[in-house]
Amino acid sequence: MDLNIAEKVALVGASAGGLGLATAKRLAMEGCRVAICDKDAARLDHALGQVEAAAPGSGAKAYPVDLTRSEAIGALVARVNADLGPIAILVTNSGGPPPGTFEEATDEKWDLGYALTFMSAVRLIRLVLPAMKTAGWGRIINFASRALREPIDNLIISNGMRLAVAGMAKTLAAEVAPFGITVNNIGPGPTLTDRAVELAAAKARKKGTSVEVELAATAARIPRGRLATPEEQAAAAAFLASDLAGHINGISLLVDGGETRAL
Repeated sequence: MDLNIAEKVALVGASAGGLGLATAKRLAMEGCRVAICDKDAARLDHALGQVEAAAPGSGAKAYPVDLTRSEAIGALVARVNADLGPIAILVTNSGGPPPGTFEEATDEKWDLGYALTFMSAVRLIRLVLPAMKTAGWGRIINFASRALREPIDNLIISNGMRLAVAGMAKTLAAEVAPFGITVNNIGPGPTLTDRAVELAAAKARKKGTSVEVELAATAARIPRGRLATPEEQAAAAAFLASDLAGHINGISLLVDGGETRAL
């Protein structure tokens, strides 16, 4: 299936690993000119090598950036525009806020969650929209969480911020649709990433179990009987970024193997 996005410039947030890296690789394999970014410059070099291995000759570029800082995001978008051209596909992704209960959520943790999860998406979208409007074509995909349908225990900050992103995106989708731009969210269920291990470790500490026990318990809740792979999440993102998905707008697509019981 030809997604008809070859030569489109794609910027993928937090893409030195996990869902971001898998999505960058998938888009590069579809012929996109991909920009990856992450706060960890050392991991970026390795990630860029993986993107180039997945799509030789793709011309992918890597940029160190702190997505909690407005000026850093502005500099990132300016550099991508200068190096690769106007951004046609934006995948917002930032990792997750720290786990914990309401009583464990300090002002500092809430502020971090707001800057990292919500405002990074807002700022990136704000900067790419003018070029998308001029081109009459654009795709914005926000990696969120299955918490868009069903809150997840011990993730109160993430639950709140993911819903904020979804509310912003749903409103924006209607505003920019006349310009040929779509805005959609992906709600990943448990996926084999470092984040999944981090959350399993947090549960294990609270319950006195182990990471392996908690990951197995999570897999047992999923009708498919396993966690998703990052590549499965990336495939959904690539389709939403495609020309074929032009009439899919303002949705939140769960990719969770059937774990979420809400309609």
